[in-house]
Amino acid sequence: MSPHHPAVSPPRPLGPLGNAVDARLLTDAVTRLRRALRAAAGDDDSVEALPMAQAELLQVLGEHSPVRVGDLAARRGLAASTVSGLIGPMIAAGLVARATDPADRRASVVTLTPAGRSRLDAWTRVHERRMSAALASLEEGDRSAVRAALPALFRVAEHLGEAAPLG
Repeated sequence: MSPHHPAVSPPRPLGPLGNAVDARLLTDAVTRLRRALRAAAGDDDSVEALPMAQAELLQVLGEHSPVRVGDLAARRGLAASTVSGLIGPMIAAGLVARATDPADRRASVVTLTPAGRSRLDAWTRVHERRMSAALASLEEGDRSAVRAALPALFRVAEHLGEAAPLG
């Protein structure tokens, strides 16, 4: 076991100290995973680097397009001005397009373009390939533990305030 990767102790009753230790370990693990995912595309010559904030917006647009900037911001838990600032370079790069909202001509919507879909698909493939390799390097018990933890991790994200999906 590397000194950089703390051993995971068996489940124990959680008191205030246990919660703090678990929270610190989970925060460290999530931070390391995000850092590794951000670096993944930069390590792969088959896809042009895409900042994580833009990739996250493309992911939402891949599922919900067209969408108003305010709704996109709410989905990511960001200010509308922040999303507008991120969208500008994405429009310039041809990844997304802004158009008038047909339901309200005073508002605009953002749509994923074919180039944006292609870039998102390439980004996703790189990350899935890298994550699959990392998971394959684990023993079956660890892979099962990761799989079993996923629903709880999504619930933690919801509790931390991740916005509800657009519907």
